[in-house]
Amino acid sequence: MALQRIKILLTVFFSIQYCLAQEQSKIEKRSYTTKSLENNKAPIIDGILTDSSWDIVDWQTDFIENLPDENTAPTEQTKFKILYDAKFLYVAFKCYDKEPEKIVKRLSRRDGFDGDFVEVNIDSYHDKRTGFSFTISASGVKSDEFIADNGNNWDASWNPIWYVKTNIDSEGWTAEMKIPLSQLKFSAGKDQIWGFQATRRYFRKQERSVWQRIPADAPGWVSEFGNLEGLANLKPQKQLEIQPYFLTQLDTYEQENGNPFRDGEDLTLNAGLDAKIGVTNDLTLDLTINPDFGQVEADPAVIALDGFQIFLQERRPFFIENKNIFDCNFGNNEDNLFYSRRIGRSPQGIITTQKEDFIKRPQNTTILGAAKFSGKTKNGWSLGIMESVTADEYVKIDNGQERQEVHVEPLTNYFVGRVQKDFNDRNSFLGAILTATNRNTDEPQFLLLRKAAYTGGLDFKHNWKNRKYFIGGNVILSHVLGSRESITNTQKEISHLFQRADADYVSVDESRTSLTGTGGKIEAGKAAEGHWRYNATLTWRSPELELNDIGFLRQADEIKQTFYVSYQSLKPFGIFRSGMVRLEPFVTYDFGGFHNRTYYDLLGKSEFKNYWWANIGFSYKPRIYNNAYLQGGPKFRFSEEFVSYNTFGSDPRKKLRFQAGVFFAQGKNNSFSYKAIDPSVTYQPTNALSITLNPNFNVNQSKTQYVTQSNYENGIRYITSHLEQQTLSASLRLNYSINPNFTIQYYGQPFVSTGKYSDFNYVTNPRAAYFADRVVTYNQKQISFDSATNIYNVDENQNGTKDYSFRNPDFSFVQFRSNLVLRWEYIPGSEIYLVWSQGTNGSGNPMDDLFVNLDTQILGKQPQNTFIFKMTYRFLL
Repeated sequence: MALQRIKILLTVFFSIQYCLAQEQSKIEKRSYTTKSLENNKAPIIDGILTDSSWDIVDWQTDFIENLPDENTAPTEQTKFKILYDAKFLYVAFKCYDKEPEKIVKRLSRRDGFDGDFVEVNIDSYHDKRTGFSFTISASGVKSDEFIADNGNNWDASWNPIWYVKTNIDSEGWTAEMKIPLSQLKFSAGKDQIWGFQATRRYFRKQERSVWQRIPADAPGWVSEFGNLEGLANLKPQKQLEIQPYFLTQLDTYEQENGNPFRDGEDLTLNAGLDAKIGVTNDLTLDLTINPDFGQVEADPAVIALDGFQIFLQERRPFFIENKNIFDCNFGNNEDNLFYSRRIGRSPQGIITTQKEDFIKRPQNTTILGAAKFSGKTKNGWSLGIMESVTADEYVKIDNGQERQEVHVEPLTNYFVGRVQKDFNDRNSFLGAILTATNRNTDEPQFLLLRKAAYTGGLDFKHNWKNRKYFIGGNVILSHVLGSRESITNTQKEISHLFQRADADYVSVDESRTSLTGTGGKIEAGKAAEGHWRYNATLTWRSPELELNDIGFLRQADEIKQTFYVSYQSLKPFGIFRSGMVRLEPFVTYDFGGFHNRTYYDLLGKSEFKNYWWANIGFSYKPRIYNNAYLQGGPKFRFSEEFVSYNTFGSDPRKKLRFQAGVFFAQGKNNSFSYKAIDPSVTYQPTNALSITLNPNFNVNQSKTQYVTQSNYENGIRYITSHLEQQTLSASLRLNYSINPNFTIQYYGQPFVSTGKYSDFNYVTNPRAAYFADRVVTYNQKQISFDSATNIYNVDENQNGTKDYSFRNPDFSFVQFRSNLVLRWEYIPGSEIYLVWSQGTNGSGNPMDDLFVNLDTQILGKQPQNTFIFKMTYRFLL
């Protein structure tokens, strides 16, 4: 009843808001008319604006403040000019500053976004949703991003070739940009109009001013741009870029006696090629042969006790470029039909070895090659096709007498096709996606792999009233095929769990050779105008939905209803530069109709006039049932939960600055808790050097932590216990910039997590209201520990005979990762890397404290060292 009242109140509130809302007064679109250089000499890119060619166009000025006090005069004024010729777009900036000696000139590597800077955003598609961003700091550091989703997604992994210089004079500072038209995407046409925005950051006051006013309550960023006109007779650029690479790698490590695969060092040489071909000026074909998909910085260490897979960010350039075109996510940012980390994943085949065998297993599957055709046409068609093939992979096994190779990953083909069409003056779009994964699974070690997986989907979005309101969503379908063993295994995976003891609407069918599932979302709300924002979302994932061959799906079998309402400031007030409050309740059900969860979240964000900031949030979860907690067992109830999370930080302009986060969660009756503190301190003694230390400590406690399950009599025992887990990590980052194109970076992180289990118990009433009534604790006569085998033996009926046993779950995982990277961009787009990586993994004693395990497993062990020299050269043909 309470939930129904909330729904009714929210519906009435939204209806009143809708009825009272007036049409947003349109902001006048500014226009800048550029001119072609024609027979004039192109300006020299030196940051000094004395070239006569700049005289053929007028200055554009009258910037308006955007942050923090929107629609007021900025502290300092800015002006710009734009020229073009057959190959390049030229931009000049004049940034006035009454105290030029105070201009902040912090150095960093590319995409540092530090200090004073100016930025141009170009919507050359003129689709009012995507754009290209070029930023230059007063110190000469370049930053570039691809803008998607109307400014909600800025992708800094995009690295085009362009040229820039800056200069400081008595009036302030100046900048000149030279942007190759081949790095932009636009359609052929005699007279073109592009969306355009120019931005300046005045660092000393954390102030941003813009050429085209964008109100604080605007529906987005790109849709509000002004116009760049005067672009006549632009010819499609025959873009052809070839970038070969050469890499040599030396690994050194502690020699292992008798192991032929661990003799102390390995030396490898490798080479490959990337190519980019402009099929048309707005559609590009990307090719890669034997790509180097190594990552300079390793993925962060994580311990997952719930059995679910961990989502990792993509860092490989080939997959990142035009990533927005291939995205089709639903429910949250992780669930997606295309998750590129599946391509090149660790080999999945299961092999049987003997105790005396030495094994050399490849860490990742080799990507033989990949091709991607993507872009957007002048008619609003977004197109994307990607094809990738990964190689057969083999494990080498040596028992001292003979060596053999065992197949552990079959040749696999991955395909993604994507299309979207804009219409209704770019205020609406309709799209479709298709993915396919095919592999040869005839060999017995691949019986648990699916032979083929296909997904398809439709998505749409419609905006109206100047994008004030919106409705959108998607519908997806998945179909997987394979042997009876693989489809049975799919039904039993943690994302499905058809074997759940109390689920009468799903069951494991061992005769099936395919599964077909559906999912999707529908959402609608208010995105602009005034202080209020709100939306409502419905998402669903059927029990049979399966995306994890080329997509990402954490858990199927869920229906989720979410409501969202927020209030944001539009002007500074009191002690605040800005502020926002958000309320978000949601409920979830499974496809059996059971109400699993109710959740209320309240969040406040603020920035103060002294440039400090603070966020504070509270959550209340009165109803929590988990279908997957017992990993195939019955639905398990958790006590109601109270959560608070707080983050705050100091003035980011200062040389010494810090931020910290404190998180606390507590279950009723102290049934479980989670506490974490996450501080970070940055010191920047000079413009060229910055040092950041980010320690983290958290404690996870539970009195009913899932351990394992065992057969007992005519049923299954689901065993839980008390758990105390402590995790400590500390990352250190050091950045030193010799100049904007020559940087040295260091990253190091020790990580240790220890879990101690005690007071073992078994589940008897998983839905009981009081946590102690859900389990029965073993007495001393029922359970015993054999230290020689590290096994717990259970005589539950106390008849003197062991009924079942399980391994001691205590753990202590220790890891250290570090990277020292020298990067030199010796010419635009071409780089040399020198890398020294160091790492070690260990299993400490769970009875020791965290610092003892750090000492014995990191300081007391010889790490593995990796030395890499990599060189790339980018040909523009």
